[in-house]
Amino acid sequence: MTHVHPPPADHDSHGLAADWRRSLRDAGPGAAQVLAALADTDAAAMAVHFYQVMMDDTRAARLLSHEQVRTRLQPAMQRWVIGLLRATPDDVDALVAAQRVIGDVHARVGIPVDLVTRGTRVLKQRLFHAIAAQAGHGQATHAAIASLTASFDIALEGMTLAYSNARERSSRTDAAYRLFSLVQNVGTERERQRALLLDWENTLLYALASQCDTAGFQSLTGSEFGLWFTHKGVPSFGESAETRQICALIEEVDGALRQTLHGESDARARAAQLQDIRGRVSQIRSLLGMLFERIGELDAGCDTLTNLLNRRFLPTVLRREIDLAARSQGSFAVLLLDLDHFKAINDAHGHEAGDRALQHVAGILGQFTRGSDYVFRYGGEEFVVVLVAVDEPQAMVIANSLCRRVAESPVALATGGSLDITTSIGVALYDGHPDYERVMARADAAMYQAKKRGRNRVVLADGSLPEAPGRIALQRG
Repeated sequence: MTHVHPPPADHDSHGLAADWRRSLRDAGPGAAQVLAALADTDAAAMAVHFYQVMMDDTRAARLLSHEQVRTRLQPAMQRWVIGLLRATPDDVDALVAAQRVIGDVHARVGIPVDLVTRGTRVLKQRLFHAIAAQAGHGQATHAAIASLTASFDIALEGMTLAYSNARERSSRTDAAYRLFSLVQNVGTERERQRALLLDWENTLLYALASQCDTAGFQSLTGSEFGLWFTHKGVPSFGESAETRQICALIEEVDGALRQTLHGESDARARAAQLQDIRGRVSQIRSLLGMLFERIGELDAGCDTLTNLLNRRFLPTVLRREIDLAARSQGSFAVLLLDLDHFKAINDAHGHEAGDRALQHVAGILGQFTRGSDYVFRYGGEEFVVVLVAVDEPQAMVIANSLCRRVAESPVALATGGSLDITTSIGVALYDGHPDYERVMARADAAMYQAKKRGRNRVVLADGSLPEAPGRIALQRG
């Protein structure tokens, strides 16, 4: 695994750095002294004030919790303010690189640019007043204010540049994700989902006709079809009038279902309610057919060896799952799997055996996860599984099952023999943090511990695990 580095500097970054150095040199030592003194006295209060302004906006409040602000973001903001107040020409290259990283993070989390701009504007005004109160109205004060204005503006420009580039990449990847789709064979997937929808409807009819206990009957939202449509169908087809209509129909079906199963209506009323449900399901089936007809046969976007999804789409999937979990107060889990002693397999049996092992594990992951889950070839001998709509016990049951199935299923070699393989799995539950790299880092730390504890096991991420050394960052999308 390799260390995470900030993106390489480009022409725009060089221009920002030159302007920043020039501004600091022009300000002179008197202004630098004024700003450095402010770093000691006011930086902490400024960080608090910045997030008070941010959290007054409902958009930020949806993305960030007060606990995250207090424990992680305010200290980071304080360091950022101190960095700008104590900046020297020699610090500028590192400062520009830092603004690019911050802009990337804002893009991943989805913090609106206008919120950051508003917060820095208010912060700048507070600092101007602090400078005047501390240093009076002499030449050094004016130079300090001019220098601080330039530092804030250039830092914000660097953030915005990185933010815009990241959002543009994200938009391209999201569009490619819809084009390539998650369904590798449209005809097969169309028939599978039609069959699942019909099976749900028939099960409902049978339950009502036989007058059996329907208290635990699965809602359409929670059915295999419902999970697939919410977590895979909508992002595959893209947001459209048809996908929105299907989502609304699913909600209406579930509302009518609750009334039918738990209401006090007589037999005639129940029959009418059931007919209404069947009519809405028929509409869903018709709209689904239209959506499948549009996308045609699309089988690109997959890893060529394993036929699993390419990791380039992982940020798109995680962003959507974070959004769904936040809106529904639900959860999901990320499983990071690494084949044990994979280099030894290649060395002892050749790369063909290694490829067979990867294909074998990919088959197990595809067979023993749900149709609504996602399976990715992450790189080398690593795989990622995104388990949608699960809690911690469910995620651990699935992870342990996959670990056991890999261990109990040897790879058939071309020579006629077989090869025993095992895998180490790290499991991380979504913890409410809006940055998708957070859940990946926790899964990576858990997988690293699974390796350290003897391999062929599952470890659940918790706050006590140290970060894995040199973890891989996702391709920023």
